[in-house]
Amino acid sequence: MSSPTSSSRSEFDLIKRYFTGLGNNQFVKLGVGDDAAITSIPAGYELVTTVDTLVADVHFFADTAPELIGYKSLAVNLSDLAAMSATPVWFTLSLAVPEIDESWLQAFSRGLTDLALQYSVALVGGDTVRGPLTITIQACGIVEQGKALLRDGAKVGDGIYITGPLGDARLALELLKGDRTIDKTYLTACCDKLHKPVARIKEGLLLKEFANAAIDISDGLVADLSHVLQRSDVGARIFLDDLPVSDAMRKSVSESESQNRSLYGGDDYELCFTVPTDKQDAMLSKMKANDCVVYRIGTIAREKGLFGVHTDGDASLLEQRGYDHFS
Repeated sequence: MSSPTSSSRSEFDLIKRYFTGLGNNQFVKLGVGDDAAITSIPAGYELVTTVDTLVADVHFFADTAPELIGYKSLAVNLSDLAAMSATPVWFTLSLAVPEIDESWLQAFSRGLTDLALQYSVALVGGDTVRGPLTITIQACGIVEQGKALLRDGAKVGDGIYITGPLGDARLALELLKGDRTIDKTYLTACCDKLHKPVARIKEGLLLKEFANAAIDISDGLVADLSHVLQRSDVGARIFLDDLPVSDAMRKSVSESESQNRSLYGGDDYELCFTVPTDKQDAMLSKMKANDCVVYRIGTIAREKGLFGVHTDGDASLLEQRGYDHFS
């Protein structure tokens, strides 16, 4: 990991102090400290790679606590690995900061470290530069050959499931922008959904023997499930009245507003996956045995398009929209 282009020796030492030796595992032969990292993967496994860039005042407010920024920067990458049923093993970090601030770096590193240690994922290298606050992380995981969950495997008749209620991150964003107030009882839990999303690694690993397709929900349920439908050449019916709702959402907005945030909110980082009928009971039993909760919200259909269905059977084509960086 190199130092900022205009750094002094003390700045280099700060980078070395906070980003060297962050996590280790048997797959890392040489991590931070040389020109490049040396890693390995076991025979019979494939390497899964993902990358995400987070930009201040685009993906997070610049004045967000640095510990939360560090945590989320890694979490969103681990979520991608979870969706493919991969075990995270290492990551690289490219960090642009306007200036070297030791207290900021220490807190950022602490958030990053907390999550990295939780999943035994090692920082193996990266780069630092002076510039507008921007974090790019590339994360790698391993999965048995041919066992990765993809977007293109959904089959007609599959049940559609998610790993948790949706929309709370959107609610928290509205709260931070001053567009919404919520009961103080739910404030922390709601904001954690935005700042500290849970990477569903355990659920993703359990799903490899049951699911036909999976994706993580970053841009909203409709937008991301639509990717699965397009790649799998199928349609879907979402049971709108079965969408799980958190207490914070239920107490803060109307039913129609809650539904809108669940469908289009984004930044949820829950998994959405499909399971064939003959594997659903076994999947649910496995999840329960491992203290994982999942919710069935729909069915894969032959007719193309993504439809919302109410309890009375009334169905309508759902508007195609979600988070768009360039809108």
